[in-house]
Amino acid sequence: MKDDLRTKEYFDARATREMAQHLKDAPRDMKETLAYACRILAMTGQEAGLAGQISARADRPDAYWTLRFGLGFDEATPDDFIEVDQDLNTLTGEGMANPATRFHLWVYRARKDVNAIVHTHSPWASALAAARQPLVIAQMDMTPLHDDCAFLADWPGVPIADHEGVLISEALGAKRAIILAHHGYLTAGQTIEEATYLSVYLERAARMQLRAQAAYGALTPVDDALAREAHDYLLKPSIVNGTFNYWCRQTKALPSAAR
Repeated sequence: MKDDLRTKEYFDARATREMAQHLKDAPRDMKETLAYACRILAMTGQEAGLAGQISARADRPDAYWTLRFGLGFDEATPDDFIEVDQDLNTLTGEGMANPATRFHLWVYRARKDVNAIVHTHSPWASALAAARQPLVIAQMDMTPLHDDCAFLADWPGVPIADHEGVLISEALGAKRAIILAHHGYLTAGQTIEEATYLSVYLERAARMQLRAQAAYGALTPVDDALAREAHDYLLKPSIVNGTFNYWCRQTKALPSAAR
C-alpha cells in the first residue's frame, strides 16, 4: 500500500497549478493596495499612535510612496499617500513623510529585491523586542519567517537619521524581516502584499512564542528541513495574494478619500 503513496512534491506541484487557476488577483492600483495594507495592520491590532510606517517603491527612480504623517493606519485612504524622494522631500501629494521613514531608504538602497516595507510597534512583536528575544520558529504558522527573521540586539535610538538606517539595513541583510530590540519590527517584501502578509504572521508568531514560553518555558524549534519546506510553500505568491485579498474583504470597502 505504501508503494502507492504519491510524493509531497507531486501534491505541491498540483496545488500550485490549481491555486494559480482559482486564486485570482483583485484589480487594485498601488495606492489602493497600500491603503488596504494599512487597514489590515489596524484590523490586526498593529497601530501604536503615529509610530510605524509603510512604504513602497514608486515607478519614478529613487522615489517611494508612503502614508502622509499625522494619520493612523485605520484611517488611510488611497489619497492619503504621498510620493517622496530619497531625502523624504514630497514629490506628489500634500503633507510630509513620517521622519522615521528615513531608515526605509537605506533598506531600499541595499536590497533591490525589496519593493515594500512595513514597520510597526505592534503589541506582541514589541513585547518580544522589549525582552530582547529573537524569534523561535516552533509552530507551522511561524514558518514563513523561518531563517528569514533577523535580530538587532541593540537599539540605535529614534530612527530619524542616516546612522540608524545603516545599522538596521545591515542587520536585516538578505532576510525579509527583523526584530528590533527595544523597538518593534520591520518586514521587507517583493510586493506590498508580501510585506503585509509577513507583518501579520510575525505579530502572530511573537504572540505564540511569548504565550508558549509562559506556559512551557523553552521552545523546541521545528525541524530545519521541514520548516524550510513550509516557509517556501506558505510564501507562494498565490497564497500570499489570496490571503491578502481575504483580509481586504474583512476590512470591507475603503471609505471615500474625499475629506
